[in-house]
Amino acid sequence: MADAAGAKLRNVVLVGHGGAGTTSLAEALLHYTKATPRLGNVDAGQSNLDYDSEEIERKFTINLSLAPLTYKGVKVNLIDTPGYADFIGDAIAGMRAAEIALFVVDAVGGPQVTTDRLWQIAGEMGIPRAIFVNRMDKEHADYSETFAKLRSRYGKAVVPVQIPIGAEENLEGVVDVIRQQAFYHKDPEKACEIPADMQERASKAREALVDSTADADEELMMKYLEGEEITLEELDSLLGVAVTAGTVVPVFAGSAAKMAGIDDLLQAIVDYFPKPGEGPKFPLADGSDFDASTASGFTGFVFKTLSDPYVGRLSFVKVLSGSVKDGDDFIDSRTGDKERASHVVTMVGKETKSLTGTVATGDIVVLPKLGSVLTNDTLSTTGKVALAPMPFPEALYPVAIVAKTKADEDKLGTALKTIVEENPTVELERNEETHQTVLKTYGDTAVDVIVARLKDRYHVETELDELRIPYRETIRKVAQAQGRHKKQSGGSGQFGDCWLRLEPNPGGGFEFLDEVVGGRIPRQFIPAVDRGVQETMTQGVIAGYPVVDVKVAVYDGSYHAVDSNEMAFRSAARIGFRAAAALASPVILEPMASLTITVPDEYAGAVMGDISSLRGRVLGMGAGAAGMQEIKAMAPYAEVANYSPHLRSLSHGTGIYTIELEGYEQVPGEVQKQLIADYEASRAHD
Repeated sequence: MADAAGAKLRNVVLVGHGGAGTTSLAEALLHYTKATPRLGNVDAGQSNLDYDSEEIERKFTINLSLAPLTYKGVKVNLIDTPGYADFIGDAIAGMRAAEIALFVVDAVGGPQVTTDRLWQIAGEMGIPRAIFVNRMDKEHADYSETFAKLRSRYGKAVVPVQIPIGAEENLEGVVDVIRQQAFYHKDPEKACEIPADMQERASKAREALVDSTADADEELMMKYLEGEEITLEELDSLLGVAVTAGTVVPVFAGSAAKMAGIDDLLQAIVDYFPKPGEGPKFPLADGSDFDASTASGFTGFVFKTLSDPYVGRLSFVKVLSGSVKDGDDFIDSRTGDKERASHVVTMVGKETKSLTGTVATGDIVVLPKLGSVLTNDTLSTTGKVALAPMPFPEALYPVAIVAKTKADEDKLGTALKTIVEENPTVELERNEETHQTVLKTYGDTAVDVIVARLKDRYHVETELDELRIPYRETIRKVAQAQGRHKKQSGGSGQFGDCWLRLEPNPGGGFEFLDEVVGGRIPRQFIPAVDRGVQETMTQGVIAGYPVVDVKVAVYDGSYHAVDSNEMAFRSAARIGFRAAAALASPVILEPMASLTITVPDEYAGAVMGDISSLRGRVLGMGAGAAGMQEIKAMAPYAEVANYSPHLRSLSHGTGIYTIELEGYEQVPGEVQKQLIADYEASRAHD
């Protein structure tokens, strides 16, 4: 249960599809409670919360922002999150730190792709949900249609607690379904009588609300079934329980831009939204749940890390047990390092505010300049607590990034390391096979933001390179050839002579056999032949890709008592291997990718047809969640390496997938010809 401090605290994450107005709603709530002196405007580039230069330029949220306010003596930590799929990691981080997710839905467009995806993730994380139907003042806004879609998609737990009065330019206020009163946005704190033409609708909405709420209490359910009136006090006392349990998903309505429905929403947040300790349990790394009642001292979870050009690294921390104040010491369980909270602050967008005294369990704080603390780290007095990392989706959009100049190249590695440390949804790897630095993100917009940030924040100019596919080469038949190296240029020369036999070795990797008899090649030169062969295999024989799955036997040769040496036999082996490989029907192999694609039923046919057009094959198909199909397929990695935007287009943003590399297969003849031609052209250019 929530403690005394927690009773005066609420943590609410705002989530939704891009453009629905999560940031606008946060701005309205902040301004209404006088937490900010002006109403921030995203479109005008004057948002208090979207302060990053990329956010201002693009006019949408990229980074999670903290927005604390106070309403009637209760502190509300709002967490504003991005609504675009490329930045979904911050929405997940916000849900981990909050006790409830308030979904912001556009009254014109209704629930959309990201709404559905975040709804599913919230369910998997066990976080209660509420909905605010925003932008009721816009042309074509339709509350009834939007509510019908919400109820259809998300179930009978979705019930109205606010109904808008009017719509579009005639939006005047909202009806409070619980109290059966009307509130007009010109005087939002004054309770009025419900308009006559809405009284029946409001009464039916209250019946639906009571019906869902009664499920949370057996005694109340019996009273309701027996036809007795449910009092306001009874509804008030149980609605919060029902919201926390997920049996009720309250739907609010209004306009952030017009400040309509804001006061009533704030009252509901205070009255019915779960307090710290009443939301989902924090999972520990060992699979069990964290129990604050048995924790020893302070425990905090780092759910977001940012780098401020002036302040340095900022760690956003949810206090799960104990308390924290300026000067407190604690231990990072990941590193074992001792850290100190030199300055405990909160933030409204980019503005920091010092927190005096002790910050209690359940609250959210920002700790600047912690040494090596990263997102997903656990901070505690004992250092023995390790919380589970957040369930971020796998980054599936790879790009190769290079520095434009040598000077930038020296700085690029450090800058990328910092970006990846801040954002665990971004992956960085150095592919030694293709010799490329590869970034993996959730999409092309995320890549654009990283490139811009490298330039603006770290002064590193970069460009994207074509992603190289790790093709390989092998042979299909047995062949043999002589490798003879002879060089004479005054004094002692070089002489090496060996006969090599190459055989296919499918799945067996590389094997080297010494079959020389009679001292035709002295023992000390055999290892040099082996090295010469392996050196040549790394360079390829027809298109520059490594040769794999070949058995090589050296079975004959000759030597010179004076001129033979290891270097000569390494050179002879290179010549012999290339000559034999050319006779052994060399082919190029391409990496294959195993995909599991989940799409709504109506897009399954298009996706399967597209897989075939990408030289892939569908391996199976089965029913997934309601209305979804799960397609298993195999396709060349070269065709699906950047499948993310492709699937997004095919499925109108509704599809998701996983991908894993799974073995190699021979490329078709026309593909091999093109790869060889490209390789020869690049050599000619060099």
